[in-house]
Amino acid sequence: MSLLIISLDVTIVNVALPAMAEDLDAPVSGLQWIIDAYLLVLASLLILAGSTGDRIGRRRVFQAGLALFTIGSLLCSLAPSLEWLIAFRTVQAVGGSMLNPVAMSIITNTFTEPRERARAIGVWGAVTGFSMALGPLAGGVLVHAFGWPSIFWINVPVGIVAFLLAWRFIPESRAEHPRRLDPVGQILVFTMLAALTFGIIEGPAEGWSSPVIVGCFTLAAAALATLLWWEPRREEPLIELRFFRSAPFSGAVLVAISAFASLGGFLFLNTLYLQEVRHLTALQAGLYTLPMAVMTIVASPLSGRLVGTRGTRLPLRIAGLSMALGILPLTWAGPATPAWQLFAGYLLFGFGFGMVNTPITNTAVSGMPRARAGVAAAIASTSRQVGSALGVAVIGAVVASGSTPADPPGWWVLLALGLTVLAVGHATSGPWARSTAPQPAPVTPSVPDVPQLPPAGTPRR
Repeated sequence: MSLLIISLDVTIVNVALPAMAEDLDAPVSGLQWIIDAYLLVLASLLILAGSTGDRIGRRRVFQAGLALFTIGSLLCSLAPSLEWLIAFRTVQAVGGSMLNPVAMSIITNTFTEPRERARAIGVWGAVTGFSMALGPLAGGVLVHAFGWPSIFWINVPVGIVAFLLAWRFIPESRAEHPRRLDPVGQILVFTMLAALTFGIIEGPAEGWSSPVIVGCFTLAAAALATLLWWEPRREEPLIELRFFRSAPFSGAVLVAISAFASLGGFLFLNTLYLQEVRHLTALQAGLYTLPMAVMTIVASPLSGRLVGTRGTRLPLRIAGLSMALGILPLTWAGPATPAWQLFAGYLLFGFGFGMVNTPITNTAVSGMPRARAGVAAAIASTSRQVGSALGVAVIGAVVASGSTPADPPGWWVLLALGLTVLAVGHATSGPWARSTAPQPAPVTPSVPDVPQLPPAGTPRR
């Protein structure tokens, strides 16, 4: 249910962007910030949230995240201006950062057998497809009937029910030796992501050679360099750079960034295309996007089974090729393009995206000490959110530079990202890549997590 409201938020907000632009008088950059303010804060805090769950208790952090996300959603529905909406989206993001990595940590510590865990992650990932299917329909109906503020209402009852279910069914657990906080690393990560994204979003308006934009990119590069210098010198760093010596792990991070940049850019560009170029209503645009979401539902559990029986290479190949082929017919789409051509592209793209999630997550958490499950899951989740933020920023910058949503440049960028998933997934999932991924040595001796004993009579695995 936590993944439901997180994933639902993505498609619902994208469907409502044109209505927000009209009601709040928001330019393209303002629409980008509605999406990216959320994604930036989320990406910056995921690793901290994962390690905090390992330290003070996963259920406690999980429930705090549900409460904050629900409150943030309610505030977003009451936002009187673009600036307030962006501010309340950051409140949502703080809560959201406590959900996915902690939820994945709970799953990882429940399902310890590799094949069983891969299938469980596949089922968990299928919720993404269900959310994407529900989002456009629910968003279209709500925007059409009640206006854009209503898209945030749906998170409130789901968040409350999820909070109560977590309190009732999830036993508390934590790591025996939790990681120390790394405030310097946390500040560097946020500075790097914020400066880079600000430069990309505001570049078309300010001018790419303006002092502000050049300064943003310089600051991002300096923050990255400092982060690479600082982290190896800490006994327990925020980001364990030594895990990136593993080709499969590094490949999973790069594939996640590319795949989710493609998804984020696609949802942003396709929404503008359907509603501004084809002049569809929000509800019609949601119905057009439904085939993509349905295929994600179909592909996610299939990907879990393939990872469990064949490994990660085959689903990654299928994912990259299908995503690229799905974007191809959209590169020549126009105002009068037949609907079947769009649907063919949406079906292929949705199937490819549904195939990519499980191999990314499985590679990220496999070979990690169970006591560090929160951090491992957070690294995978961070790469997803960074990709989504960069996808929206880059595609929005292409549109703001004078290209319309029907012009090819934005779609060609998305096509290239699909091919990147294919190439990187193939290169980092073979025998050579696996030979670079020995069992990582934990920073402290690996010990089992210490769960709170469940109530009497509860079956234990």
